[in-house]
Amino acid sequence: MPFQSAGCHPGLAKTREAAWEWAESEGLDLSVPARKKMIRTRPELWISLIFPKASQDHLDLFCQWLFWAFLVDDEFDDGPAGRNPLMCEKAITRLVDVLDGAAPTGPMERALAGLRNRTCPGRSSQWNRQFRRDTAAWLWTYYAEAVERAAGQVPSRSEFAKHRRDSVAMQPFLCLHEITAQINLPESARSLPAYIALRNAVTDHSGLCNDICSFEKEAALGYEHNAVRLIQRDRGCTLQEAVDEAGIQLARVAERVQRAEKELIEEIEAAGITGPTRAALERCVQDYRGLVRGDFDYHARAERYTRPDLVEPDERDSLSQYFAA
Repeated sequence: MPFQSAGCHPGLAKTREAAWEWAESEGLDLSVPARKKMIRTRPELWISLIFPKASQDHLDLFCQWLFWAFLVDDEFDDGPAGRNPLMCEKAITRLVDVLDGAAPTGPMERALAGLRNRTCPGRSSQWNRQFRRDTAAWLWTYYAEAVERAAGQVPSRSEFAKHRRDSVAMQPFLCLHEITAQINLPESARSLPAYIALRNAVTDHSGLCNDICSFEKEAALGYEHNAVRLIQRDRGCTLQEAVDEAGIQLARVAERVQRAEKELIEEIEAAGITGPTRAALERCVQDYRGLVRGDFDYHARAERYTRPDLVEPDERDSLSQYFAA
């Protein structure tokens, strides 16, 4: 890990309390296994490591987005909704419609509508397009996985790498970074090849780090959409050999982050970008390093990843209460 830690937000405890109060106010009545899993997940830790200098209001809002996203993730990764393509399609279609402004029904949709209304107004059309694209693309990855499971298919490693870029859900949080950084990138800046490469490298690092740390937990639940598992299947190697190869790949992705940073500075110069746009891009270069390191540190600290032995046999049947109808 070549990047230094930017520290942890001092408002972590307040954000944790605010997140659970928000969930209760939205009617997100978690089952006992789901509650235990969310406590082990510690969304307030991730958000505090990623955004250590955010305002308390932004930290609380972003943590509530993450709390909601982890609920969605657990429903579709571990619950029956992720193994029923028709149920999954219906649920994801509704969530994307609500993201686009449709009236919500049910607690998960109402929670999403509330988060959308507190986040998107006042942002530029360019930002809203990017955030909508990234969030909807993440949601639809659950449907793609549900269909592949039902068909008995497993993606190739190259196919999965492209899929994982959306499924890890890091890209929407790169959009949220613009809010707390008080920047607003124009379409020209978002279209710079090195900026796109930098976002992709940051996202790829998070996805691979997550897969390395999640492998044991996901293996216990028979979950095949994991880079370590795909390496093991592809090479016919031991688990340790697959983990070792994934670790080498993770270091290479960190090198891609550094390369994209350098190329982005070169492209800023070549394009003659000055003023607020240059300052905004330089802020991304600066902050994304801490974001990568914060994500890395989180995976080493949250029991969701460090204690696979805590997975409960009845978790799967206890989930999907929101999407079973």
